Amino acid sequence: MDLTSAEQQQYSRHLVLDEIGVNGQLKIKQAKVLVIGAGGLGCPALQYLTAAGIGSIGIVDDDVVEQSNLQRQILYTHQDINKSKSVTAAKRLQLLNPLIKLDSYNTRLNKTNALDLLDKYDILIDGTDNFATRYLINDAAVLLNKPVVFGSIHKFEGQVSVFNYNNGPTYRCLFPDFPKENQVPNCSEAGVLGVLPGVIGALQANEVLKMVCGIGEVLSGKLLTYNLLNMTQMVFRFKKNTSIKIKHLAADYNLNCSLPDVSLGITLSEIKKQSGKYNLLDVREDQERASHHIGGQHIKLSELRDRVTEVLLDKDLVVYCASGVRSKKAIEILKEQGVNITLLYLKGMLF
Repeated sequence: MDLTSAEQQQYSRHLVLDEIGVNGQLKIKQAKVLVIGAGGLGCPALQYLTAAGIGSIGIVDDDVVEQSNLQRQILYTHQDINKSKSVTAAKRLQLLNPLIKLDSYNTRLNKTNALDLLDKYDILIDGTDNFATRYLINDAAVLLNKPVVFGSIHKFEGQVSVFNYNNGPTYRCLFPDFPKENQVPNCSEAGVLGVLPGVIGALQANEVLKMVCGIGEVLSGKLLTYNLLNMTQMVFRFKKNTSIKIKHLAADYNLNCSLPDVSLGITLSEIKKQSGKYNLLDVREDQERASHHIGGQHIKLSELRDRVTEVLLDKDLVVYCASGVRSKKAIEILKEQGVNITLLYLKGMLF
């Protein structure tokens, strides 16, 4: 296999690097990388891998573009809202580099399809935002002997590591057990600086290129943390836990990471039909409340535990947020604090 004249022009800045050159670029051309999640982390990782000339890139994501994504998911525009992320990303990336192969998988990675899908690629990028999928990717990668480039973001700090590289430590060596429900923050609750996934996603792409070209020192057995507020970096070393044996995929990757069905749901139309029957409690953030609300009290989820005594309890209570996730957590808190009236969450999106 040789580089075409078009490829030599496209990748000329790589070719003059002694560490890459023609041989390194040929390795990049032959590489197959699967990016799982075309969101905040996946967007920059995909852009840089596409620009670098990774020969075959797969994109797995069953989500659609929402307006709130645009603050950090820089592959998309307002014209892409409600369109498939994986399909839209593939089309846009092909414009950046028509010399490579891009495949979109508009599906959610699950226990049924994981092994077949991941086996088609050499290196995996975990750009997901939930623990269930992270454990699934890790376990499937171990079974298939594939390295995983991991990234995570929270507010102003991100993490990067490479798992299962040359039989090195895996995600379970660092995080053996599923977290509890109340230990799982998400961007809608905690927020994230839009620049952060760009930095972490680019670092993930960098780890891929190092592995493909056989250059530098791969972040295997090391967790890099990067704080954008004070621009500090730290590297934590961890070893392979040889007592952890992964021989097959687990029976369930959702049970420990999903919220329990702790309450009944009710729609907005049902509330309106029974006007006066319910008190409403909005547990969203201040800016969300200012943008739009349907009335009732406003106590942020992060403050609820300390302000339970302020909640109006003279009627059945409907708790609402944007999608129901924070509402269910709020109901759990209220029950823990001894509230014994009927508690419901608003079903469906608020908007």
